[in-house]
Amino acid sequence: MTTSDTILRQYELIADISGKMLELANKDKWDEVIVLSQRYYEAVEALREMGPLDEANRRARKSLLSKILDDDARIRNLAAPELVRLGALLGNMKRHQNVLKAYCGTPSNQV
Repeated sequence: MTTSDTILRQYELIADISGKMLELANKDKWDEVIVLSQRYYEAVEALREMGPLDEANRRARKSLLSKILDDDARIRNLAAPELVRLGALLGNMKRHQNVLKAYCGTPSNQV
C-alpha cells in the first residue's frame, strides 16, 4: 500500500465517522455524537501528519471531502436548536441566581 493510499484510507475513515455521527445526531443521541467526535478529531489530527496525495487519489478525495462537509453541515443544523435550548436554560439559571443573590444576599460560605 502506498502512502497516498494510506492517506485516502484516512479520509475514508473520517467520512465513515462523520456518517455515524450524523446517524446518531438524527436520533438525538448527542452523548454518543460527542464520544465519536473525539475519534473524528484524532483521525483528522493523524491526517495532518501525512504527506500529500497523488493526482489519482486527489479526485477520490474530492468526493470524500464533499461527504464529510455535508455531514458536518447537517450535524450543525441538527445541533442548532439544541444549542439554542441549552442557551435558554443557562440564561434562566443565571437569572435565577441573580434573583436569589438580590433577595437572599451572598451565602456566608461564599464570602
